[in-house]
Amino acid sequence: MGQTHAMMSPEDYMLPCLNKKIFGLDCMGCGLQRSIALILNGEFIAAFYMYPAIYTLIAFFGFVILNMFKKFKHSNKIIVTLTVINLVLIIGNFILKLINQI
Repeated sequence: MGQTHAMMSPEDYMLPCLNKKIFGLDCMGCGLQRSIALILNGEFIAAFYMYPAIYTLIAFFGFVILNMFKKFKHSNKIIVTLTVINLVLIIGNFILKLINQI
């Protein structure tokens, strides 16, 4: 009787990376969930170091959602630019992680 349950943290609900489990290497999305958890805990700089594309991804999805309700002039160019920036950050971060794991 009277058992106390430890509070569950966001990390307890995170999905495991199958790529890391099977091949032992991070995937391009490794760190994204933990980065979001860090933002929710107010650790904004740590979130960036965990997953550098986090803030540009937030800007991208925020703009796409906002653009669904209010059409912006040059929205296609903005979306393409944000997409390219995100791809460069995600792929660059992935390559750096691979280099550090070897």
